[in-house]
Amino acid sequence: MSSQNASSLSLVEVMQTRYQESPYPLYHQLREHDPVYWDEAAHSWVLTRYKDVLSALRDPRFTAARFTFDTSGFPAEFQQAIEPPIRALTRQMLFLDPPDHTRLRGLVSKAFTPRVVEAIRPHIQQLVDQLLDTMQTEGQTDLIEHFTYPLPAIVIAELLGVPPEDRERFIIWSGDFGALLEATDISADDAIRGLYGVNEFIQYFRHLIAQRAQTPREDLLQALINAHEGQDKLSEDELLGNCVLLLAAGHGTTTHLIGNGFLALARHPEQFAWLKAHPEQAPLAIMELLRYDGPVQATSRVATADMQIGDKHITAGQNVIMCLGAASHDPEQFYDPDNLHLDRKENHHLAFGQGIHYCLGAPLARLEAEIAFASLARRLSQAKIADEQAVQWFSGIVFRGLGKLPIVLA
Repeated sequence: MSSQNASSLSLVEVMQTRYQESPYPLYHQLREHDPVYWDEAAHSWVLTRYKDVLSALRDPRFTAARFTFDTSGFPAEFQQAIEPPIRALTRQMLFLDPPDHTRLRGLVSKAFTPRVVEAIRPHIQQLVDQLLDTMQTEGQTDLIEHFTYPLPAIVIAELLGVPPEDRERFIIWSGDFGALLEATDISADDAIRGLYGVNEFIQYFRHLIAQRAQTPREDLLQALINAHEGQDKLSEDELLGNCVLLLAAGHGTTTHLIGNGFLALARHPEQFAWLKAHPEQAPLAIMELLRYDGPVQATSRVATADMQIGDKHITAGQNVIMCLGAASHDPEQFYDPDNLHLDRKENHHLAFGQGIHYCLGAPLARLEAEIAFASLARRLSQAKIADEQAVQWFSGIVFRGLGKLPIVLA
């Protein structure tokens, strides 16, 4: 199939209501139809086979510099206002190649080393216990609102040096940022709305950075500020853009991991019982929950050279979507992929990506999830979904998570 022939199926269909509950049947259809196909609706090649996704994520012939916005269609009065957030977003390490990516990641990674992350284990356990104590005073509650949102938001806010009490604001701004990443065919109105939200996010960090000039502190934000002023020479756009990235990515995806995972366990009580009986196996269980229904379902790159993937010819300049969710359900790689096996040993899932852009916060996300699920198994393994009809998903091409998960506490 040439790049001009559209498949009758499209990855864009994943946003339809019928696939919100589970996108994996669509992924299987796409893979069986053609594991490397041109998706006219997404205007991109789509990879759904594990070996192709893994290879592409590691291939230096792909560039991550893919965040572009054509502002020519926007009203003239808005173009000047939205230029700063666009400029800052393009300097996030998510959208950079070496050497800029190497420099930024090297700086920020110091805050996410296994030793640094492990040191905050007691504090995360304390937060989990406090949230569960409050929840258990109620007979029924929403797990997303009262547990999966606040926990990662508090942790990353404290690590970065942002007042945790501001989390309601940056959850909203993170949603604006996520909408810009998610959109495949965004309208001018939606783009302006999202960019204005990101601009508020950036102004918020400008204010915090100005405060630090008077009262420096020991945290990740201060380390980034010091690098901006020092030999690493972080530009202002790099400083602001990556503050937004760290705060938004640091809580959003972990929120979805814990929410998606709890729902999977509630629907598989025998697996929940296994985790309760084997709390020391929480790290293994997290790997399977990430594979089974991960928070990040896809990422993309742009080809910088002509290349061959499978039997298809990819042309330089074309976009390629690597479908992580499909790869993690590929039966050629995983035994019984559509069923949950918390004791799965061979589990090289791609939920955190692969290659130089492998998720920087993966150690922190895993630790938060391990503590959360070990505690949930100990204290809430008998909890039931209060109303299946009230469970609210948002399932896009990139992100997958829950907006509401009402539960009855046993």
